[in-house]
This record gives sequence, structure tokens and C-alpha cells, in this order.
Amino acid sequence: MPAADWLQHFDRHLASERRLAPATRYHYRREVQALLTWCAEENIGEWRQLNTHCLRRFIALGHRRGLSGRSLQRRLSALRTFFRYLVREGVLGASPADGLSAPGGPRHLPATLDVDSVARLLDGVADEKERLTRRDLAMFELIYSSGLRLGETVSLDLDQLDFRQGLVRVTGKGAKTRILPVGRKALVRLRDWLQVRETLAPAGEGALFISHRGRRLAARSVQQRLARLARMAGLQVPVHPHKLRHAFATHMLESSGDLRALQELLGHADIGTTQVYTHLDFQHLAQVYDAAHPRARRKR
Repeated sequence: MPAADWLQHFDRHLASERRLAPATRYHYRREVQALLTWCAEENIGEWRQLNTHCLRRFIALGHRRGLSGRSLQRRLSALRTFFRYLVREGVLGASPADGLSAPGGPRHLPATLDVDSVARLLDGVADEKERLTRRDLAMFELIYSSGLRLGETVSLDLDQLDFRQGLVRVTGKGAKTRILPVGRKALVRLRDWLQVRETLAPAGEGALFISHRGRRLAARSVQQRLARLARMAGLQVPVHPHKLRHAFATHMLESSGDLRALQELLGHADIGTTQVYTHLDFQHLAQVYDAAHPRARRKR
């Protein structure tokens, strides 16, 4: 089978077996297609002709063309997944991407909101009785309460909420399900929204968050509504749904220090992702160190 045909088989594998989101599948296809284009330029017609040295040259070419360390790491991650698939299908005996690493780039801590800013955002709304504002407040309280991703939020259905136990069932990346607690304020806002949702939703509509036309709310609309709410609250920084998720993670970790529990709440497969995604400020870390380390504690 020609090398290019395996890309289509790989995409079907990602969709049917791994159940990845369309945006994630696009990322994988793009990176493998970039490799295919380079192979054509190098007169490499079969996957068996690729070795670790070839891939190293391909990654180095991306580096010379200005791709960041993070972009190269994502490229290599996609290629590792692709070559593992080819090994599974018997096309290759071993993956040429094993053992390769991309140049590292600087790590930037995501900007977050402090507790006071979140309170200004969610508590100081003048028109909170307006129907769509009630929906927005319920939605953003839920994101902050439970650390939801944007895609997880807009895909929620009514039957995924359990008011009696204060839980929400979320389907995350890779179609993995997790059960998350919902905070008291979020439950109050959700009940308030459901009272007016009935006036907007047509019969049979199962989506929890709907537009004024009665259809499931689009992710772009959520982003726009949150930006509007932030302006109304007088916040001087851009606010988007992922920043609320990060605020949840930061505030939880600062209060509990339990990284493993936070990993489960966020739905991260690798705890390394959680370590990058969250942070404690240095002053707090220094205080913990001074109080806990046997050679750092001050004599009394």
C-alpha cells in the first residue's frame, strides 16, 4: 500500500478506535502530511525506508524554519503515535521515532485569575436576572467549580447533572468519562438557569446550555459571552474559558497541595501535564519549604 494511503487508515483509527476530537485528528494529519511532503522531496517512497536519522533531519529542518520547541514537541508526539500505529499494523518492526526528542522551548506559566477577580466576574453582574445572563453565570460557575474544558461544557446534556448528589458526569478527551463535584454556588446558578431554560428549549432538546434560538450553544458563543462578562465586571485582562479552568486548578492546588487529586479532577492522563498546567507562586513554595525541610526550619 502506498505510504500516503496509510494516513487515511490512521485517521480512521483515530476517529473510530481512539475517538479523538476532529481538531485533534486534524493536528495529527497535518504533522504526518508534513512528513510525507518531506519524504517526497527526499525520494523516500516507503515507511520502511525511514529511520531515526531521517526523522532527526526532518525535525531539525522544522527547527531551522522557525518552529518553536513546543511546536516541534507536538510534531514529534504526533509522529510517535503514527509510527506506533504502523508497528501495530505490521508495516514496521519498530518505531523510528522512539528515543527521539525535540528541542525544548521556554515554559510559560498560563496567566490566571486570583480569587478576588473571579468573585468580581461572577458576583457583580448588574443584569443577572436577564435570561441569557442567568445561563452565562450558571455556565461559568460550573467551569470554575469543576474545572471543565470548553468542549466538555458545551457538550453537556441535562441528564449528566445530579443535583441530589451535587455531581456532573463529563466526557473528556479520548471519550473518557469522569464524575466531578459541583460547588454550592454553581448548583444555585444552575437551578436558576433551568427555571428559564424551559422557556427557550424546544421539545426533545437535551443540551444543558442552549442559545436564544433553543439550540445547543456553540463554543465560540461561550468565548464571546465570557469576554463580555469580563468587560462588564471591569476586569482589565482578557478572560476566556480556559483561564477559568486554570483558575480552578491553581486555587485548588494552592489550598490542598494534592497534585494527584487535581490530576483526576482535570482529566489529565499524565501527571506531568498537571504539573505544567498548574503552579504555586514562589513565595508560597518558599514558605512550605522553610516550614517543612529539616535543614531549613529555623531554630526556636
